[in-house]
Amino acid sequence: MSNDTALEVRGITKTFPGTRALDDVGLSLQRCEVHAVVGENGAGKSTLMKIIDGIYQPDCGEIVINGNVVDIRNPYDAQQLGIGFVHQEIALCQHISVAENIFMADINSQSRELVPYKEYNKQAKKLIGQFNASIEPETKVSRLSISNQQIVEIVKALSLDCKIIIFDEPTAALTETEAEALFAIIRRLKSDGISILYISHRMAEIFGNCDRVTILRDGRYIDTLVVSETDEITVVNKMVGRNITDLYPPKSKTIPDQNEVLLEIQNYSSNTDFHDISFSLYKGEILGFAGLIGAGRSEVIKAVCGLHSKSRGETFLRGKRIKITSYRDAIDHGIVYLTEDRKSEGLFLRLNIRQNISAVNLDQVSSGLLLDKKAERKLTDKFVKKMKIRCSGISQSLESLSGGNQQKVLLSKLLAINPAILFMDEPTRGIDVGAKSEIHILLRNLTNEGVGVVLISSEMPEIIGMCDRVIVMHEGRISGIVSKKDLSETTLIHLASGITKEYKRGEK
Repeated sequence: MSNDTALEVRGITKTFPGTRALDDVGLSLQRCEVHAVVGENGAGKSTLMKIIDGIYQPDCGEIVINGNVVDIRNPYDAQQLGIGFVHQEIALCQHISVAENIFMADINSQSRELVPYKEYNKQAKKLIGQFNASIEPETKVSRLSISNQQIVEIVKALSLDCKIIIFDEPTAALTETEAEALFAIIRRLKSDGISILYISHRMAEIFGNCDRVTILRDGRYIDTLVVSETDEITVVNKMVGRNITDLYPPKSKTIPDQNEVLLEIQNYSSNTDFHDISFSLYKGEILGFAGLIGAGRSEVIKAVCGLHSKSRGETFLRGKRIKITSYRDAIDHGIVYLTEDRKSEGLFLRLNIRQNISAVNLDQVSSGLLLDKKAERKLTDKFVKKMKIRCSGISQSLESLSGGNQQKVLLSKLLAINPAILFMDEPTRGIDVGAKSEIHILLRNLTNEGVGVVLISSEMPEIIGMCDRVIVMHEGRISGIVSKKDLSETTLIHLASGITKEYKRGEK
């Protein structure tokens, strides 16, 4: 171990009941380095980080900090050794204030009767100011959006004055502006001598901000590469263990037939979130929805599916006017919605795979008032095989699956009803490149089979790579509709920002 090495893990092995999560894994983190750790869901990335942070104890192996072998028994030990952890899953106390969360370690370490709330609020405001976020230190965390809670999680780690910081999918819930602010902070931390371990599924973030990248697969160390000396395809292929020649499947070679309209939305408006929204979905296309967070994309789609209120607007399915007042109405018409928040809104985490996949379509697996277990197993087995869901069996609980496999179960749950229209809200958020590729191919195959697909995504490469046309929203209104021949990041960003000089609203 050289004098330039801040952290080294050697021969780390960790086994859970029935699963070897890590098998003789090692990596080194240099001083002033941003080091990415990548791999598919279930590769062992988060497990390794939790061992470094003392949340888990390894079966064998050692951790070396500044040349010394250390024993990290819990997160407090990690903090004392200068290690901070920004968790992917929000780990804040919801019932106390932002400032109290940020300085909880300091509060717990002091033996004093009076807590200096005024000073904590002042320091918290200064730290939050780096993100230009409207978060008041006195506000209870439960009242914050997920995006703002993620900022508080990051600020909490920054407040500990650590020498090593672990970021686990830190931008998953951030807006583009907030993510850029985080990257600027990471660059500053690096220049200040801080070493950073950075987990992300987003290749653009890794190639834009990291120095080296270590690849894990199935709990084993695969390789460490210098970012400036490799490329995205090489990293992805090492992650998945097979050649992926293109990150996105080929688009439709023909222009979608505008005479065959699957779905038409006319003059949708709500009292606050969106205004005068009209669009058509044609057979054979993937229609994208782009825009900044808060532009109203999800609200429009939820209104179409009966999950959000609207003040006016009409819906036509294959030319026939339909009325949807609830999600049950939408499902009865073959219209389904995949939520961006699979854990809170999409899945029953404490139930098993079989129970989740059959949940929306109980009629198909019931005989009268009784559940037909044989039919339910047959349906579940079909989708486990079709979606390549990694599991020990269909009775495995959802909370024990990786994020990518949870997403496949959620998608299977919707596909089980043979939908005519599929709305996908951030379908690949927080899942690995291999699972992303499988879902992208599935969506394109569905459109080729005649299913209407609408894709909402905050990732520009995904919108450009997947969609045949893109509707861009700005402040609750459509600012432009762009066809695939004109799709570019610059055009989409301009329209999302309200610059409509080149693309007036219409079917461009």
